[in-house]
Amino acid sequence: MNLIIFVVFAAVVNAEMSTTEVETKFAENEITADLKLPKGPSKLLEITYPSGATVNLGNELTPTQVKDIPFLKWETTDDALYTVLMTDPDAPSRANATFREVRHWLVVNIPQNDVKDGDHLFEFIGSGPPQGTGLHRYVFLVFRQPARIDVTNIKRTRNCSRENRLSSSAKSFIDEHQLGDPLFGNFYQAQYDDYVPELHKQLAGCN
Repeated sequence: MNLIIFVVFAAVVNAEMSTTEVETKFAENEITADLKLPKGPSKLLEITYPSGATVNLGNELTPTQVKDIPFLKWETTDDALYTVLMTDPDAPSRANATFREVRHWLVVNIPQNDVKDGDHLFEFIGSGPPQGTGLHRYVFLVFRQPARIDVTNIKRTRNCSRENRLSSSAKSFIDEHQLGDPLFGNFYQAQYDDYVPELHKQLAGCN
């Protein structure tokens, strides 16, 4: 009887310690390493675009499908604040990522998962991979904040500007604000389509 109990207990412990599918996909696609994260997220972030496209751990979507702000859903805790970060580590290409990373979206102090009510430090921009650069990975991470982030003196970047987007670092922001490991995550891949020139025109400057 004692042996049976021990075996069952060991199986439960091993199941809890096993790597989740989300962590595995982040590792297999070299996202954890390229973003210099100690570990990938353990839970899936649900992402749906107004176009109807959904994100599913590396599926390919087109820039046209993902040009608008997506709807995000994750499990929340009462009174908690969250950070959402979207980044492209493959600029200008995965093979030659000299501008790693491009920051596409950064929202902090999100109550529950009401992203619109958070502080938008980098307004959302869609995918704009240059022609001929192949597939880019677009990565979403969600963190539970240890405390409210003071945004009083943080310069914000609008969706018509490239300012501070190129050569950014998710890890630096995570460390600066002591966010710890991402709890939720997801990613898709995209390559050039006819929408990309429109996005680049949008980013040429704010009026």
